[in-house]
Amino acid sequence: MTMTTPKVGVIGLGNMGGRITRRIVEAGTPVLGYDPVPHRAAGAGASGAGSVREVTEHADHLLLSLPDSTVIERVVLGDDGLLAHCRAGQIVVDLSTAAPSSTVRLHTALAERGVELLDAGISGGAAAAEKGTLTLMVGGAATALDAVRPTLEPFSDTVVHLGGSGTGHTAKVLNNFLNAVSLAATAEVMVAGRKAGLDLHRLLDVLNAGSGVNFATLNRFPHIVDGDYLEGGLTGTLMMKDVALYADLLHELGVPTLNVSGPLASFGLANSLGYADQISNRVVDAIGDVAGGVRLHEAGEGGES
Repeated sequence: MTMTTPKVGVIGLGNMGGRITRRIVEAGTPVLGYDPVPHRAAGAGASGAGSVREVTEHADHLLLSLPDSTVIERVVLGDDGLLAHCRAGQIVVDLSTAAPSSTVRLHTALAERGVELLDAGISGGAAAAEKGTLTLMVGGAATALDAVRPTLEPFSDTVVHLGGSGTGHTAKVLNNFLNAVSLAATAEVMVAGRKAGLDLHRLLDVLNAGSGVNFATLNRFPHIVDGDYLEGGLTGTLMMKDVALYADLLHELGVPTLNVSGPLASFGLANSLGYADQISNRVVDAIGDVAGGVRLHEAGEGGES
C-alpha cells in the first residue's frame, strides 16, 4: 500500500515559526505558510498562502506559531478561521506559548469537528530551532502525537508527552517562568560584577562551575559580555507576557506566586525604558541604565557594540 506524505501548513512565520518552517522544508516536505507579513513565507522557504482558510483547507498537519492566546483564538475561532474550515482527521499542533485554559477550550471545540489539537510548547530558542534541536512538551492524544511525529522531527530532538490537553502549555508556562527568573537575576549579577570591576569571563567561569549555574550563565552571557545579544529571540514584550501567564496560571491553581515580582519588575523596567521590541536579553542594559549607565561590553573591546 502506498503511503502518502501529509500536507503541512504553518500559520505564523515569525522568529520561531519561520525557522521551524525552514527546517521542515529543508527536510524535503513542502510547506504552505501564512503570516500577516507576506514576505515571511518566501523567507522561510514556504509557499505563501493568502489566508488562514487557505492553509486550513490545504493541510493535514497544521502548525501554529503565534504570539499569545488572543491571537490563537482569533485564528481558530474567527469567522474565516480554522474552526470554520477544518475537516475531520486533521491534526493541529500549537507551538505557541498560551494560556492552558484557553487551549483546553479550543481543544474541545476542534474535537467536535473531528480535529485533534496538540499543545506543544517549545524550548531552546532560535538557535535550537535553526539546528533542529528544540524540546517539545506536548499535551493531547498520544495517537495524534504518534501520527504527527514525522512532521516534528526536522526541528525537534526531544518530544515529551505530558498528558491530556493543556498539559504541554502548562509545562511551557512553568519553564518560561524559570527562564525569566534566571535571565533577570543573572543580568543583575553581571551588572554588579561589572561595576565591582570583576573580569566577567572569569566570573562566568566561576558561576558555571558553581551552584549559581543556569541556562543564562551557560548560554546567554558568554555571548552578551562580548557584545552579542543573540538577536532574533524572545522580545521583552513576549517575555512579560509569559511571566504574566505564569502569574495567572498559579492564581488559577491556588499556588502562591512568591517569586514573580522579580522578573515582572525587571522586564517591566526594560520595556518602559524602550527595550520592549528588542530581545529580552537586553534586560541587562535596562538594569545597567539605572545602575549608572553600565554596559557589560563597551565599544572598542572587540565584538559587537
